[in-house]
Amino acid sequence: MKKAFRTLFILLFFWLALALYFTNRIMYMKKKDEDFILQREQEAGRYNPEEFSALPQRDVEISSPFGYKIKALLVEPHQTNRYMIISHGVTETKINSVKYMNLFLERGFNALIYDHRRHGESGGQTTSFGHYEKFDLKTIVDWLKKEKGSDLLLGIHGESMGAATMLLYAGLLEDGADFYIADCPFSDFKQQLAYLIKKDFKLHPGLLLPIGDAILRLRDKYSIRNVSPISVIENIKHPVLFIHSRKDDFILPTMTHELFEQKRGPKMLYIAENGRHAQSFNENRADYERIVDEFLQTYIDVSLPGKISST
Repeated sequence: MKKAFRTLFILLFFWLALALYFTNRIMYMKKKDEDFILQREQEAGRYNPEEFSALPQRDVEISSPFGYKIKALLVEPHQTNRYMIISHGVTETKINSVKYMNLFLERGFNALIYDHRRHGESGGQTTSFGHYEKFDLKTIVDWLKKEKGSDLLLGIHGESMGAATMLLYAGLLEDGADFYIADCPFSDFKQQLAYLIKKDFKLHPGLLLPIGDAILRLRDKYSIRNVSPISVIENIKHPVLFIHSRKDDFILPTMTHELFEQKRGPKMLYIAENGRHAQSFNENRADYERIVDEFLQTYIDVSLPGKISST
């Protein structure tokens, strides 16, 4: 009897320890070094410090509803009411958003790039893969509309976690932008974690997810079941361009296919041939820009390179 009790205790302790490690991985996912991101983007030619510094810009601090400051940069080279908000992926910073910012600056938009909670210069203690981040995004949208007027032509571009955050914002809180570009989002956080558990932990997800979710609810006050863009995608009425790399083995492209199929109304889909996770732009730049132009011309009716005019 004592041996059975001891065995049961050891098993429970093992699963509790594993679940604590699992939730640590979610809440405190190791971020990339900020100098590494800066150097990577500079060496790849996606960030030019001199050109970036020469752009008309100002630093912005926006108060999160959760009590910390969100650090953003408002870049306004154009006299226009067209604005893009760029939402970066997990472990990155707003420097990773510069390449997307430049794409839209070339198309006559101004842009706001920002650091998610617990990333870059922003505050916040944990990462929640869109649960808390969607409220921060709404706060940023609200700030921009108050600052620049409610008649903005507003688009939001999100990459990876930033794309999931954007879809959760638009599907759960408000369809507050005129269009969205979702680059490699997950469709459902529970499914994404189940895939990673099998891939990285070599475990059946049914053994870890329930206790992990229970501990996450205790530690960070939300459930992974509530981080599900696929469950709210039908609420988004404005156009969405879905982008994913065919060879992505971190967030599978089937997730974007599922989101595309569930989205009602105006939508487009682009599956990039080259690159893995979050590399669609980097490895397929000409095609990426072409599909963005096609999307904007089809659904947004804006002038494009060679015929840019301020609104």
